[in-house]
Amino acid sequence: MRIDLAGFAREGELGDHRALMRLVERADRLGYDGIWFNEFHFRGDTNPYPSTLMLGAEILGRTERLRFGTSILVLALQHPLLLAELVAQLDFQSGGRLDIGIGRGTDASTFETLGIPAEEIRSRFERGLDIMIAAWTHGRVSSASGPWRFEDIAVGPPVSQRPHPPIYVAGVSEETIGFAAARDFPLLLTLEPCETRQLRNIEAVVADGEQRARMLERSSLSRYIVVAATAAAAKAKLEDLVEKLNTRRAALAAAKGQAAPEPRDMDTMLAEHAVAGTPEACADQIRALSARTGSKSLRLFFSANGAISNFEALAGMELFAREALPSLRPLADEPAISLTSRLLEETE
Repeated sequence: MRIDLAGFAREGELGDHRALMRLVERADRLGYDGIWFNEFHFRGDTNPYPSTLMLGAEILGRTERLRFGTSILVLALQHPLLLAELVAQLDFQSGGRLDIGIGRGTDASTFETLGIPAEEIRSRFERGLDIMIAAWTHGRVSSASGPWRFEDIAVGPPVSQRPHPPIYVAGVSEETIGFAAARDFPLLLTLEPCETRQLRNIEAVVADGEQRARMLERSSLSRYIVVAATAAAAKAKLEDLVEKLNTRRAALAAAKGQAAPEPRDMDTMLAEHAVAGTPEACADQIRALSARTGSKSLRLFFSANGAISNFEALAGMELFAREALPSLRPLADEPAISLTSRLLEETE
């Protein structure tokens, strides 16, 4: 089972970059497989990392085995030749530890700010991906159709992962799932909505059972995680998280002029959105989730997209790595030595 991390640097404030980098370095030593970061633009002082690939360059330079994933690169925002070279350089620099999650959408205001018409987003996404794959695969690429026209352009450096870094598609709609299935790409399944809806759409779109199983095995699920030494402590933490997430969902809906969504209860969270409990209970839930869906990859949100402090998230990461990871797959050789005191020092 591949166990990755996600959801950091989403707390709506700049935070402490040095502390985040120490957390990433610790994740590498604890034996986690990868870490994923999102791409958002034009959010002022609420978004410290608008350039996902620039952040990835530092993370990959600081780590030895941890993979870095983009969740997602919004392909329609950039010229595919330039983006292909940026990805190729990062894959080359890291020795092939890069995963590329791609998507079609972001905030509509971002496209408006950059003067990209809404009716061009789909064609820029699909044609841009074709150009990038051709560039990585062949080193030279031409385009005679779509938004970009050019002939026989050399693109480099050569990627370390051949024919190109792993590509994941983020999408909920049947249209996007069909796009991924037609090109044999796995999916990045999201927290919102939960994968239940996405699995229904996959079943509706991918009729062939063997193809569907292949797609799901390589796709990455996502879950909030609350882990504690005792079941009672985990339950208390989950209750607090449910309250925070319900408040955040209501605030986001209000900001969009929408009605507040139905609050989630503990049972719904455990059934569809979170794993929670002692390390052993969390490992059991993850194995059951894998058996139910067929997926062999999971992104864990220890910070719950900023609802939980990175200091507390690190403590959960260490506990899970010591007592749950060994039963899911081999743990890194280095023993887990707490760095929480070092993080605390930075906040004083």
